[in-house]
Amino acid sequence: MRRIWAFALVGLLLTACRKKQEQTQPTLQPITEAVYASGIVKSNQQYQVYAATSGIVQKVWVTEGDLVKKGTPLMQINSGTAQLNNDNAQLAAQLAKAQQEKLAELKIDIAVAKSKLDNDELLLQKQKNLWQQGIGTQNELENRQLQYTNARNAFLAAEVKYKNLQQQLTLQLQQAEKNVQLSQRVTSDFTVVSQTEGKVYNVYKKEGEMANTQNPVALVGASNSFLLELQVDEYDIASIAMGQKVLVQMDSYKNKVFEAVVSKINPSMNAATKSFTIEATFVQPPPKLYPNLTVEANIVLKVKNKALTIPRNYLTPDTCVLLPKNQKRKVVTGLKDYQKIEILEGLSANEVIVKPVL
Repeated sequence: MRRIWAFALVGLLLTACRKKQEQTQPTLQPITEAVYASGIVKSNQQYQVYAATSGIVQKVWVTEGDLVKKGTPLMQINSGTAQLNNDNAQLAAQLAKAQQEKLAELKIDIAVAKSKLDNDELLLQKQKNLWQQGIGTQNELENRQLQYTNARNAFLAAEVKYKNLQQQLTLQLQQAEKNVQLSQRVTSDFTVVSQTEGKVYNVYKKEGEMANTQNPVALVGASNSFLLELQVDEYDIASIAMGQKVLVQMDSYKNKVFEAVVSKINPSMNAATKSFTIEATFVQPPPKLYPNLTVEANIVLKVKNKALTIPRNYLTPDTCVLLPKNQKRKVVTGLKDYQKIEILEGLSANEVIVKPVL
């Protein structure tokens, strides 16, 4: 039993020695430093369509794949109550216009009152002339004066009545027209229209289903223009700049790499994911693209064609390398990728380094 344990111990020591003795030499080769990002493909001007009000979907006029223009109706929400309100507003406006006929009647009353006033004024003047000639009585003169005064008051009253009714009807008509405009606007809210020209990629609601203002009813975007929406960790965002090259891979095109360019950097961080959203445009897009395809990307920060590199797992946390015979040496590093790191100072190409034991 002791011999078995002894052999086992020797085996473990030999294995540990072999691990400690894992060695390599610096290599002169290209290196690219990049930031990893993941995201999706989006149609340019892609947006989710929302209904302006809640209700039952009464009619859907489009299907997935349809091309639409800005303002094209997509679906109709049940607007029975809104339509009744609009009809009532229209009737009120028509009634207000019909009331304008009363002004014509008052104009006739004013004309009649003016004619009587002129006649009574003429008779009064004649009576005054007769009175000056000693013809007639005081009572007849006073009656003519009273008739003239009554006619004048009736004429003035008719004018005031006309002006008051004119102001009242004008206000009523203006209010009725405003109500018509308001009801038409409310009614139009029940018609969901496209806000851009493009393609309908998704219709989320069917006829008879309930639509509300919180959930989208459709997805619309450009039909032949796509971009990349990528998520970058907050630790890497300071390294990202406009115009940087992006190398993109997609499950839809395995073993192919496509090139894109950073075109937009959203300055606001998503607090939930601790990431920033950036956009990139394809230099030469794939032949077929669809919204929401998943992508993985590397945003190229720096490239060096000839760099002295070592595997990253040969570098200690304090930026040192291990030499044979347990020697430790400080080095200056440069570019790095996921597997290797550039050595700027402290190590030459012909030296041997030992892999640290974790």
